Amino acid sequence: MAQRTPPSGADDPQHPLPDTPAVRRLVGVGVGPGNPDLVTLAAVRELRDADVILVPATEASGSGPGRAETIVRAVCPDAAAALRRVPFSMADRRGVTDRRREAWQVSAAAAVEAYAAGAATVVFATVGDPSVYSTFSYLAAHVTTTLPDVNVHVIPGITAMQALAAASRTPLVEGTEVLTLVPYTAGHDTLRAALDVADTVVVYKAGRHLPDVTAQLREHGRADHAVVGTDISLPDQRIVAVPQLDEETTLPYFSTILSPPERTHVGGRL
Repeated sequence: MAQRTPPSGADDPQHPLPDTPAVRRLVGVGVGPGNPDLVTLAAVRELRDADVILVPATEASGSGPGRAETIVRAVCPDAAAALRRVPFSMADRRGVTDRRREAWQVSAAAAVEAYAAGAATVVFATVGDPSVYSTFSYLAAHVTTTLPDVNVHVIPGITAMQALAAASRTPLVEGTEVLTLVPYTAGHDTLRAALDVADTVVVYKAGRHLPDVTAQLREHGRADHAVVGTDISLPDQRIVAVPQLDEETTLPYFSTILSPPERTHVGGRL
């Protein structure tokens, strides 16, 4: 645990001064899409300095490490003792369900208990970026409601759409192009509206509904240059051009679909 720092002059045995409590910090750390090489130096520093590192444990990970924990162990092997698994259910796709609310409360309680035990810095490690569809914002809200003096910080991470753009050599946006990120959980009509107005559309959480997404891409004349990626940056990554997909193909929930505009010449949107 972090040590308390005595103020200047506290080394005078005749005039001892009280210790100054360490500032308590809650840090959301993005650990990227999967490959440990894509974790930033800032993220590694926070993980190494953390007193406690909370990592999500889902139904998919079972009793083993989830993706975030696997990445943390790879980049900071010495941090293993600081790891604490907190439950997050992936069974509920939409809405504030009892299961989701309980998961937020349990994870917040884990952070609060860590501070009570003397921790100065508690990190929550999340795949991708803590500001993009991450549970970190809910965790932070619960913690600061209980402990208003806790300082919240965010270390950004590489997102799945950035990793897919790099791996497929598909620029996300150029010049004056507009980028829209849509979770399929927002609904069929929301995706349709995005395809109507945005130059580049990225769709998250759509693997199980891929036939509907690809049908909409074809309807909008956007299928020819679109790509779908799963497990991006990992050894078993799969990137497929949408025209090569069977119309009934489905993929895992966390697949990413990238649909750029047709670009006819270099610098055409500058």
